[in-house]
Formats: sequence, C-alpha cells, structure tokens
Amino acid sequence: MDGTNNGGEEFGPPETTHRPAPPPGKQLESRAQSGALTKRTSLSLPPQIPLDEWSRIGHKIFVISESSTWWLGDWLIYGQSHYPDRYLHAVAETSLDYQTLRNYAWVARRYPASRRRAGLSFQHHAELASLPEDQQDKWLDRAEKFGWSRNELRNRLKASRNASPIEGAEGEAVQSLEVNVPADQKRLWAEAASTTKQDLVSWIMDILDDAAASTPRLTQGEHRDPTAEDRARRN
Repeated sequence: MDGTNNGGEEFGPPETTHRPAPPPGKQLESRAQSGALTKRTSLSLPPQIPLDEWSRIGHKIFVISESSTWWLGDWLIYGQSHYPDRYLHAVAETSLDYQTLRNYAWVARRYPASRRRAGLSFQHHAELASLPEDQQDKWLDRAEKFGWSRNELRNRLKASRNASPIEGAEGEAVQSLEVNVPADQKRLWAEAASTTKQDLVSWIMDILDDAAASTPRLTQGEHRDPTAEDRARRN
C-alpha cells in the first residue's frame, strides 16, 4: 500500500492508523500542516481556518476512513501469505478484532485492486462479494451510473433475486424465503435487531448463520464460512 487511492490523490493517514493501541491513559497525536491536531479519540482544529481548508480536511478524513477498510483487508492477506505461522500473534498484539479483519480480507480477496471502484464504498463491494465476477461488475457499473447508496444497491439486488434466482460464488442457487409470523413476534424481532444496528433481515440471517455454524457437520469435506462471507456482505 502506498497511501494513494484509486483516484490518484496522495494523502497521509493519521499516525494512529497503523500502530497498536497505546497504553491506558496515553494517546497518540499527529499534527497536520493545516494545524489540525489528531488524537485517537478527537480532532482539534485551529480557531480560524478558511472554509476551503476545512472542507479539504473533511474530504481527507472521509477518504482515509473509506480506504482503511481495504487497507486492513490487504494487510491481513499479506500477513497470512508471508507469515502463516506468526500473523495471528501479531494481530493479537493490536486492538483489531480478528473476525472483523477476516471479513475485510474475504471481501478484499474477491476484488483485486484493479477491479475496485474508487467511486463506491467498501460496503458496496461487500454487498456483491459472493457473486461471480461478471455479476459483480454489472451491479457495480449500475451503482456507479445511477449513484446508488449501499442500501439502494442491496434493495435492487434483492428485488432482482426475487424476480429470477441467480447463482452464487460457488454455483449454488440463491433462493428467496418467505416466512409468515404474528405481528407481535415480528415487532419483538425488529426491536432486537435495532439494538445491533441491523435491519431485521440481516439480523435474522446472522442468528441463522450462528446456529448453522454451531451445528455439528453431518458430512465431511470443506464448507464455506458463512460468518466471514455473509456478514462481510451485510456490514
């Protein structure tokens, strides 16, 4: 990673981006040329800065935030490839959640750098990560052309699946499932989902994924990891 986004703009991430968490009570600091002071938990700006400079700072923060998810996925892939026996220990020494990193890395593997769209978020890509490449590109093209948000892309994809089933990444048919439940039960589920900041469908799928993952396998052989794959697409 060279600190350059796909659009070609160079920028430097805050010092805290690639360092382990500091000891309790101590914060890492970085001061930009604009006079903005970044800490792990805050951004301090000078009393008076021009509007265009304030806007530029916000844009850089946004770009770093959007890019860091790709960076972390690529970082874990590199560690798994170069240090297969030691990378887990290195991850454990950071404040990073390994399951979250696995989700990022799974999406990053599905999209070589040349296929990633700078104009779309990581979440856009994650929504489509389980699809074949040609389907990924088709939906990414549409999202770029029409300016769809991640949620709009999700809804469009869901509508398309309901209209005509497509094949997933490993050739399995994607099926729709309709469940009729009492209104009170649906309301209870929706309240539970809201506490996790998920929509109801994503919450239900997480619960089912967890149940399936904890069930002893009835057959031998390799199985895809729904927790890493499906949750990354929904996050």
